[in-house]
Amino acid sequence: MTQSVRPPTLVEALAPIVLTMGILMYQIFVLAGPPHIPLALGTAITAAFGLSRGQHWTSMQTSIVEAAATAIPVIFIFFLVGMTIGTWILSGTVPLLIALGSDWIGSTAFLPVSCIVCAIVSVFTGTSWGTVGTMGLALMAIGETLGLPAPITAGAVVSGAWFGDKLSPLSDTTNYTAAIAGAKLYAHIRNLLPTTVPSLVLAIVLYAAIGVGYGSSAAGSGSTMPTAATLEALFRLNFWVLLPPLVIAFTIARKIPPIPGIFLGVMTASVVAVVVQGASLGDVADTMMNGYVSETGDAQIDELLSKGGLMSMMWVISLILIALALGGALQGTGCLQTIIENLLRHLRGRGQLITGALLTTMGFNLASNAFVAYTIPGRIFADAFRQERLAPVVLSRVMEDGATMSAPLIPWNSGGAFVAGALGVPTLLYAPFAFANWFAPLFSLLWAWTGFFLPTLEEGSGESE
Repeated sequence: MTQSVRPPTLVEALAPIVLTMGILMYQIFVLAGPPHIPLALGTAITAAFGLSRGQHWTSMQTSIVEAAATAIPVIFIFFLVGMTIGTWILSGTVPLLIALGSDWIGSTAFLPVSCIVCAIVSVFTGTSWGTVGTMGLALMAIGETLGLPAPITAGAVVSGAWFGDKLSPLSDTTNYTAAIAGAKLYAHIRNLLPTTVPSLVLAIVLYAAIGVGYGSSAAGSGSTMPTAATLEALFRLNFWVLLPPLVIAFTIARKIPPIPGIFLGVMTASVVAVVVQGASLGDVADTMMNGYVSETGDAQIDELLSKGGLMSMMWVISLILIALALGGALQGTGCLQTIIENLLRHLRGRGQLITGALLTTMGFNLASNAFVAYTIPGRIFADAFRQERLAPVVLSRVMEDGATMSAPLIPWNSGGAFVAGALGVPTLLYAPFAFANWFAPLFSLLWAWTGFFLPTLEEGSGESE
């Protein structure tokens, strides 16, 4: 069905977003409740605005369904990560990593080491989510044994994981932003270095400073968390329990796509759980579904090890679907396009243009999802960047700094929801400590207004592979 509907004015385009954000902030900060219902109400409000302008429900429904459909691959990854967490504990993989990390890494060096390890793993895997759901989970447990606050450890994990994801040629976001902006992949990655590397270096310095303080207090008070000997009494910790991460490393080396690769890791952990730990097939199936449940009677150990399972991801999945529905409604009613077009009329010069593009991608992340934040601004800002003679790699970097790095800082965004679900730390608690994610857009603004690291079309921009 085709229809000719008047595009919304700027006030009409902003109204449903402002109302939704108001309800959302009240729910989160006043009622201390989850963001699901405010986002669902926001979708209804947006649809009502569309209907008031004569838009048919069927066209808006199509936009909502198409937006939600983009989450299907993500949902399968969520399911598999939940099963990975549970089976890796049942198999003894996570307990062994906890025992080794507790013995080898002191509390002073733990935070910077965690950030660096996650950065390396994420670069080679191309997935921040996979890094968080596997290595990040083990690091969270090690941090607990060392007496470090969970939000700070989670912040270090997020900083490293998103650094690696952003620079990896295997990352879907890195490839997508380069394609949307019309930039060559490796030219895009090279142009990310001036904002990404300084951000990580500063973050590591801050983590080291924080670690010194906690290292001193831990040395005086000691840790009451379970030791390696305690974990060895609960699990058979030997070489075989390292098979699941070795299988994951093999799938990365063979460039096997994430979904089948993670599934192989789950199956390997299940076999190890049966053969090495003596678990039954029923135990494995229940752990995949409901997660590992520790019943030792020790509250600290039980809290440390009771995690994972497919069902643990349902809160996050429902949130992502509702957030994408809102994004689809805003896109289908023309609200997002109107806002950007009005913004472009008031931007003059390179500094204003880059600042506007950066804030727009962040705004789209707040209102919908990262891939919406790449797609619409990337297409609409492309002509303006060309008119300013800026190379495509500048636009692709702005999208990464604005959308990729802000995703895990927003509770209702798929990135923030995933980290909170996988690590068990609310987004608003760990977000202040994800230093690299905050620094990257600040460096982007710095170079925008100073003129450094802004390749132009005349310079050729290093667009060769």
